[in-house]
Amino acid sequence: MDGSKTGIGIGQKVVQTQTLTPIQIQTIKLLELPLPELEQRIQKEIEENPVLEDPVETEMEENPQERKKVSLSEVKDDSIPSYRLYINNRGRDERPEYNTFSVKESFYQSLLNQLGYRKMDERRRNIATFMVCSLDSTGYLSRNLESLANDIYLRLGIETDEKELETILTEDIQQLDPVGVGARNTRECLLLQLKAKENRTPAMENAIKILDGYYEEFTKKHFEKIMSRLSITEDEIKDAYDEIRKLYLHPGGQVDDSYTDQTMQIVPDFILENEDGHLTVSLPKLKIPQIKVNKDYERYVEKKQDSTKAEKEATSFVKNKLDSAKWFQEAIRRRQDTMQRTMNAIVDFQKEYFLDGDDTRLKPMVLRNIAEVTGLDISTISRVVNSKYVQTPFGIYPLKHFFSEGMVTDSGEEVSTREIKKILQQSVENEDKSNPLTDEELVDLLTAKGYKISRRTIAKYRSQLDIPIARMRREI
Repeated sequence: MDGSKTGIGIGQKVVQTQTLTPIQIQTIKLLELPLPELEQRIQKEIEENPVLEDPVETEMEENPQERKKVSLSEVKDDSIPSYRLYINNRGRDERPEYNTFSVKESFYQSLLNQLGYRKMDERRRNIATFMVCSLDSTGYLSRNLESLANDIYLRLGIETDEKELETILTEDIQQLDPVGVGARNTRECLLLQLKAKENRTPAMENAIKILDGYYEEFTKKHFEKIMSRLSITEDEIKDAYDEIRKLYLHPGGQVDDSYTDQTMQIVPDFILENEDGHLTVSLPKLKIPQIKVNKDYERYVEKKQDSTKAEKEATSFVKNKLDSAKWFQEAIRRRQDTMQRTMNAIVDFQKEYFLDGDDTRLKPMVLRNIAEVTGLDISTISRVVNSKYVQTPFGIYPLKHFFSEGMVTDSGEEVSTREIKKILQQSVENEDKSNPLTDEELVDLLTAKGYKISRRTIAKYRSQLDIPIARMRREI
């Protein structure tokens, strides 16, 4: 397909001078849907638009005597889906064309499930859902509330402000499990955990006072100053310190421990096959056959000569439904084409990785790289990547797994952050636990291996890997 047609307007930033066509709007919405939700969306469209042929009805074309024809005078009353207007007592052998995979419930899914049980109106629920999906993988809300409010207005059309978002954050998001989720920094995360505890001991109360009023002094180990300000003894500050050590730094890393028995079904949106080094990508066939527009309605509109007001209204109704059906058909076609082009580009870019599944072979790749190759908008690539999975010979992975930033080594070789993180994690695992490596020492270690990296970056990667700072890793 000509890329100039497929990518037009999909995901482009909407400004006052641009008007999206119905097909573009439909395509944008369909791109965001993973496979099971797409099938549900198609079924819903079939049920609501009488000019679309139902898959079951299409099967019965071979036996037209079994079909109950609907007069065109009845078309306007489309409250009853066409498939309910006839009886089909023949059994159907459902043969899904894809496999489902049972995996641990994702961090975001567990939060959204909990959110569903909280009492709130639709507006507040939509905002809260958006905020949950804006959390990073560690469970923190790293975005400021002002930019979040702007994004909610652009994406959802809901006007809100920092005050309302603060209320929803504290009253709803931060009340979810694991405790600490929705925190905006480490201090807030630790305080949320301590304040949630019942039957607090004096050590817990002191820990709260330390984090609440003397967090900077605590991080710099100015214990004497804290003891003096709070009028507590050395034993008391040690007890408070022990309470803080028991807390986790990143609530997002706690989900597997809390939800080990919960599972969800993942349906891959792509299937990758390796035949003697030749990689091919395919999209699983939909359980719902390709939808078609009923030709009877098209012929009706072409031949109909309206003479009465009722006939004109009926013809206008049918025309609108025909246009809607054709837009929907074209949107599905564009979605499939865009999905295929995007995944092909990802596989081409990461070919070495997809040959054997070795994470260290992943090249640095961002959305822009794939957008440049396909000619599609970055926001379009983002919609394809979000919540989509690919089945590979070595496992099923979310598409986000293959994206990462990169750096250049001393030898001039470009490596992904994933490779650096792997080396960082191995270094920490092999350290002397009685004298754990500081961030500065980790910088020296990676530099010696050819990876020039700053202490700030080490701290960032360590945080993303849920590795505590050196003093919290020390074992006596």
